[in-house]
Amino acid sequence: MCPPRVALREGKSEMRRKTSKQTGGGEAGFTLVELLVVMLIIGILAAIAIPTFFNQSDKARDAAAKQAAGTAHTAMEVVARSRGGDYSGITAADLVAEEETLVGAVLSEPETAGDSFTVRVSSSTGNTYSVTRASTGGLTFECAVHGQGGCPEDGNWGE
Repeated sequence: MCPPRVALREGKSEMRRKTSKQTGGGEAGFTLVELLVVMLIIGILAAIAIPTFFNQSDKARDAAAKQAAGTAHTAMEVVARSRGGDYSGITAADLVAEEETLVGAVLSEPETAGDSFTVRVSSSTGNTYSVTRASTGGLTFECAVHGQGGCPEDGNWGE
């Protein structure tokens, strides 16, 4: 009975060899069409994600400019109080001297009058954010390029 078992084993191994030759030697892979479909899907996702990423970067830069404009407004109030409440003659250098966090900001010279002012900070995206205090004490927060980056469609970025 030993010889038939040996013959059976030899028969199975012969079948395996024939099967592996028919299937390409046991190697598996992807077809060109499958690879192209995957590349197409990756391309579509990249086309959607990359502009969104750059828009978020612009929003972050604009948020820094908004923060600087708010800080410049606060510094303006502090400097004016030390001068008896008069905003006239306050310069960007005065604001930077009062608030050191404004050192890296692109701060324009404030437009001042006795009881009102406007401070402007430019973002690296090309947008400008301003805070204006009217003589009545009301504040307006405006940006120049509406609907881009961190600037809302109506141009009003404050409360």
